[in-house]
Amino acid sequence: MDILVQLASWQITPPLIEHPPLFTCDAADNLLLERPGTRLKNLFLRDNYGRRHALLLTTPHKQVDLKALSTQLGWSRIGFASAERLDKYLGVQPGHVSVLALVNDAANQDVELWLDKDLIEGDDFHCHPLRNTATVLLSKADLAHFTAQTGHTPQWIEVPERDER
Repeated sequence: MDILVQLASWQITPPLIEHPPLFTCDAADNLLLERPGTRLKNLFLRDNYGRRHALLLTTPHKQVDLKALSTQLGWSRIGFASAERLDKYLGVQPGHVSVLALVNDAANQDVELWLDKDLIEGDDFHCHPLRNTATVLLSKADLAHFTAQTGHTPQWIEVPERDER
């Protein structure tokens, strides 16, 4: 699927920035690109039983306390989903994850979307267009329009951070 064509069909035409492959937030830091907008860390999560899945968007350097998040949301032991689950539910490989991958879950609605409240003032969110060799800058309005098109209602949540002691 060409996600940019799909976005355009929904009247979403974000700027596109091409760059070398970026698999992690640290790799993006090392590239030293000056890009406007709000950088994101994208975490694909599952419950202990593998029955529930969520895509969490948070700030790039936040160390999420998954145990506290599990308790807070009433999920049984949240953990990182495998590469196989990532492919099955979002149709992308590790390092290529972004909110735009929810386009591959539009029919099934198997993945919840969680947005860290620390991002609420952000705009022009950095998103991989299903590949990690480019970034699109998705405005907050375009993000809302995109999630409405895919049927994913964002849940703004307080994301607990690990104590680094």
